[in-house]
Amino acid sequence: MGARRWPKKERLAALRRAVEENPFLTDEELARRFGVSSQTIRLDRLELSIPEVRARTRRVAEGAYRQLRALHGREIVGELYELERGVSALSVLTTTPDMVFEKSGVVRGHYIFAQAESLALAVIDAEVALTGVANIKYKLPVGVGEKLVARAEVTRRRQNKYFVAVRTQAKGREVFRAKFIMVSLAEGGSAE
Repeated sequence: MGARRWPKKERLAALRRAVEENPFLTDEELARRFGVSSQTIRLDRLELSIPEVRARTRRVAEGAYRQLRALHGREIVGELYELERGVSALSVLTTTPDMVFEKSGVVRGHYIFAQAESLALAVIDAEVALTGVANIKYKLPVGVGEKLVARAEVTRRRQNKYFVAVRTQAKGREVFRAKFIMVSLAEGGSAE
């Protein structure tokens, strides 16, 4: 799309669609996509009354946090950006120096696991739940400053058990994956 010369009317319509599909697109990414300057994108956004990426992200996140049932917002590891209870969820965790092993500079696994587990709890449609089973695989090391993007998907449900797959990426590569069986205790279940 980048090399194409867009007539303004078409560009505005395509810009609106692009931001609706992915509210996390920055002005710079949109400028590359449409082959115009960032300033042109800012002017187009103003004309369309589309807020900047920070405001769009905040609005999406607020909607996701309002849907939480099994835990409170402060219990999510990372920032929750998408949540459709019983279906899927997405969170982002930016790694910091206090999360790494001093000698290797590699992020400690329990931070990556905690992001995935809290997302799996968030996505299920239950008031009180816990992790019954976790099958995890660390695929690549993660360093300081990397953004971990975790996506959870409920793959099936059987009585009080939710089967949740979580995949975590950094720089577009899968670094971690997990399969959880989350148990809803509010539905009279046990973790066995």
